[in-house]
Amino acid sequence: ILIIAAGTGEFEAGISKDGQTREHALLAFTLGVRQLIVAINKMDTANWAEARYLEIVKETSTFLKKIGYDPKGIPFVPISGFNGDNMVGPSTNCPWYKGWNKESKKGVKATGKTLLDAIDAIYPPERPTDKPLRLPLQDVYKIGGIGTVPVGRVESGVIKPGMVVTFAPANVTTEVKSVEMHHEQLAEGVPGDNVGFNVKNVSVKDIRRGNVAGDSKNDPPSGAASFNAQVIVINHPGQISNGYAPVLDCHTAHIACKFSEILEKIDRRSNKTTETAPKFIKSGDSAIVKLVPSKPMC
Repeated sequence: ILIIAAGTGEFEAGISKDGQTREHALLAFTLGVRQLIVAINKMDTANWAEARYLEIVKETSTFLKKIGYDPKGIPFVPISGFNGDNMVGPSTNCPWYKGWNKESKKGVKATGKTLLDAIDAIYPPERPTDKPLRLPLQDVYKIGGIGTVPVGRVESGVIKPGMVVTFAPANVTTEVKSVEMHHEQLAEGVPGDNVGFNVKNVSVKDIRRGNVAGDSKNDPPSGAASFNAQVIVINHPGQISNGYAPVLDCHTAHIACKFSEILEKIDRRSNKTTETAPKFIKSGDSAIVKLVPSKPMC
């Protein structure tokens, strides 16, 4: 949900070149968020003026389109969070507002009045249960009387008691004794579930946050010596060239990775190559870069 302030000057500051609204929308699109709701907040400070609402919708639609979003698929809802207007129930302060509507790329249409309606109309993601198990660890606990309990969210596949799992890049293989969510035993954990699972004969010292668990019999995960990634430079003071080594957060791993080779610059929206083997990249650029982790990473 992208919250926009309707107050005089606040909206303009948010969508200026270095404004937070612009940055948040770009970050969301870059990170793969494709369903967006725009809540135009503080409409009470703009006296619920329809002209101000329409101006904000027009300007916001333009810059969201430039980022890569389709405004037709975005509900715009005028709200006052402080007073509760259009949050859960329709407001009487904007008789001119007839409600929002959106249409998905597949032609599925939805309409509503409030922010809650817009949240309820989000299309649920498809859960990749048929893919091999991938479960990045958020933490590993030692629980008295039970033993070692790794916890994390299932990203793909399923995890079940009795399954033999491999943790990468630690290269530890063991059997799952039980799977729990919210202190309840599960027959299986599926994508989206935050689970804890008890494992046999593994010490808390053997595995850690950032490791990935997978089914040892079905395409188990393994550490990567290097990998190619699409990198978008949102804000960086200078030029970035080969040898730069930022800390990378990938699922739950937090590891320094070196830019060993900037392979190509690409157009962010079309993904077409605009330059091969550029000497450097800078703010606003998108590139495919070969990254080399400073220690084993999965």
